[in-house]
Amino acid sequence: MGTDHSIEKPIILFDGVCNLCNSSVQFVIKRDEKEQFLFASLQSEYAKENLPATLSEEDNLQSIVLKHRGSIKTKSTAALHIARKLNGLWPALYGLIIIPKFIRDWVYDIIAKNRYKWFGKKDQCMIPSPEMKSRFLD
Repeated sequence: MGTDHSIEKPIILFDGVCNLCNSSVQFVIKRDEKEQFLFASLQSEYAKENLPATLSEEDNLQSIVLKHRGSIKTKSTAALHIARKLNGLWPALYGLIIIPKFIRDWVYDIIAKNRYKWFGKKDQCMIPSPEMKSRFLD
């Protein structure tokens, strides 16, 4: 794994060809007024160099990943930690963290398993607009 010690902001890694995942990234960007998060697709070089292979392999793109200062959170735990930093009432969702992880992740896995069927898939990863480019890692 590569090193990214110079990056202080939390990094959200997502399936770059998934319509639901791309919509989720746009949702976060709109509610992250302080620009606390950076983003990278799970298909990116950044992911290949900075995540354990089990998370960045093509067959394992089933989870959103939140990486911050060496800590890696996945699935529902990542989603709730992200919600906690957004503007508006979204941080209230963090209260769901009290639900046991195996139950939260069971629901997450159902959505993840069906996301292409329900929401579609792109042929290539999302290309950020020029003004958003600085928030995306290659």
